[in-house]
Order: sequence, then C-alpha cells, then structure tokens
Amino acid sequence: MNLFETMTEHEHEQVAFCYDQASGLKAIIAIHDTTLGPSLGGVRMWPYESEEAALTDVLRLSKGMTYKNAAAGLNLGGGKAVIIGDPSIKSEALYRALGRFIQSLGGRYITAEDVNTTADDIMLIREETQFVSGMPEYVGGAGDPSPWTALGTLEGIRVTVAKRLGQHSLNGIRIAIQGLGSVGTALCELLHEEGAQLVVSDLQESRVQAMCENFGATAVSVDEIYGVETDVFVPCALGAVINDQTLTQFRCAAIAGAANNQLLDEHTHGPQLKARNILYAPDYIINAGGVINCYYEVIQENIPEIVTAKVKGIGDTLASIYDIAEKEDIPTHQAAARFAENRIKTIGKVRSNFLGHSQM
Repeated sequence: MNLFETMTEHEHEQVAFCYDQASGLKAIIAIHDTTLGPSLGGVRMWPYESEEAALTDVLRLSKGMTYKNAAAGLNLGGGKAVIIGDPSIKSEALYRALGRFIQSLGGRYITAEDVNTTADDIMLIREETQFVSGMPEYVGGAGDPSPWTALGTLEGIRVTVAKRLGQHSLNGIRIAIQGLGSVGTALCELLHEEGAQLVVSDLQESRVQAMCENFGATAVSVDEIYGVETDVFVPCALGAVINDQTLTQFRCAAIAGAANNQLLDEHTHGPQLKARNILYAPDYIINAGGVINCYYEVIQENIPEIVTAKVKGIGDTLASIYDIAEKEDIPTHQAAARFAENRIKTIGKVRSNFLGHSQM
C-alpha cells in the first residue's frame, strides 16, 4: 500500500502510528475529516493478520465515522483507532500509553469504546487524556452506547419495513440477527417487545441459547444465517458480510443492521443489492445511536430525553435517504453519501465565509 496515495484518494487528514515498547502497544489512529469538528470514533482491538490489514481497516472505519457523524447532524468529524493485538491480553500500561498518544493530537481525535474495548478500558485511557467519551455513568459519562445503537437500529428497521413491505408494525415480521454482542442482544429484546419473530446466530452458543430461552428465537448456525428466508437480515457482528459469497444466499427483502462497513465493495455490492431488489439501510446511518450518545457526553448535555429524541430521528434520516435513492434511481449507499457530503460541504462553506473575520 502506498500510504500517501491512499490518504489522498480517501481525503484523510492524518494518520498516526503509535508504538510503545514498554507496554507492547501497536496502534494506528486515523483522522479522516475535521470540517464539522474534532474527529470522534472508537478504538477497537483486534489480532490483525498484518499491519497493512490494520491500516486498511482504520482508514475505512475513520471515513465511515465522518459520514456517520455528518449524516446524524453532529458537529464532529470522523476518526478511528485500532490496536493490533490479542484482545484477551490487555493491560493498564497499554491503554494509558494509547491515551498519551491521543493527548498528543491536541483534541483532533476523541476516542470511545468499540470492538473488544470496554468502558473500563476508556477509563484507563482517560488517566492520560481528557479526549474520551462513553465513560461510565458513575463518573458523569453517558455510559454504554450499545443500548442507544440498538434503539437507533430499531427505528431504522421500522422505517425499512414500512418502505419495503408497506407494514408500519413489526409484529410478525421475521428478522434474522447475526451477532449477539451488546448491541445484538439489546436489539433482540427491543424487537421481541415489538412482536417480531427472531432467528439468531453467534459464535458463542451461550448467547444463542439465552435469546432462544428469553425471546423465543430460532437458532441457526453462523453459516446458515445468510440463507434464512426472512423479511429483514440484521448484521450486528463484524463488517464485509455483504460480499460475492453471501449475495447469492440472501433470501430477504431488506438488510438493516448495526455492523460497520457491511459492504465489502460498495461499488460492486451496493448496486447488486439494488438489482436484487433488496433494500439496504446504509450502516453508518442506522447505527449512529451510539455516537449520538457519545456526542452529547462530549458537549456535556447527556440528558436522556434529548438523546432519545435525537436517536429516534435516525428513522427520519433513513426515510429521507430512501426517498433520495428512489427519486434519483441510485443505490441507497450512494444516496447516504450524498446526504452526508452535502452537510459537510454546506457547513464547511458557512465556516469558511467567516475565516479571518473577528467575532463581535
């Protein structure tokens, strides 16, 4: 990979490589765009097969955060951090070392929890920098963002079902959920309360069993979930689940889930979904509930009623994107990109008009 060519292609502003010999930290922080405000995005820990794989992931994720934050109407740019390593091997020193690197960026990047990191890990990072979000409620933070991500995803599923199936209730709707982590589990509970029929899969059998016992879900294997005949397929695990192999298996009317970067190749797989008449809810639109929660913590207005109203607004945003896609006859992921890019361009223009003018 030619780093600077790749950064130019995707318009990244900065990439920081972080190494600390004492703690064993190997991390990459990518800042994609700060037009709307400081970049915010979580830190994930993953045993990447190579440093190039980690770099590819963080560049892709940080760009996604720019679009997510912009489309959600937040005054934030997009960033992300990845730690290369075994998630089962963590230490105070490792996260505090990362905190020092984040602090050195002077507020251009604000971190939060993500895959294989927790609120406790964020507290360790906070020992070295104030540029964190998603802290536990007992220290005045907004707490676990997962329930908010689940709530926003529920609203997105509701709008998607109405658009694709013409039904304004989720009662009796058959929904296949892939991945039963914090978000997937919370979403199962919400969907069960709405009367949806659940089909679930996860690598951890105990999670699957719990959903079957608590919510009457039907269990299938991790390989079978793609081919389940269902109304909505809901990916809530890792990304790239929409690819050449899975596209031919899908037997659903829509895909609307919380996983990031669901399209392996948006230029290929987005149009293919449209051609197969599968309505796709762009991931960074429908899964923005967690970052909305984090944003209100950052601006110190994490009032539940305000956050709830903003998260429920995800449904209205998604409906607007579906209208754009239908009117212009383009895939929904392209409509979402135009929606986000328009806000970045507009607000960027507003701000640039006042550069060099003193404030009265």
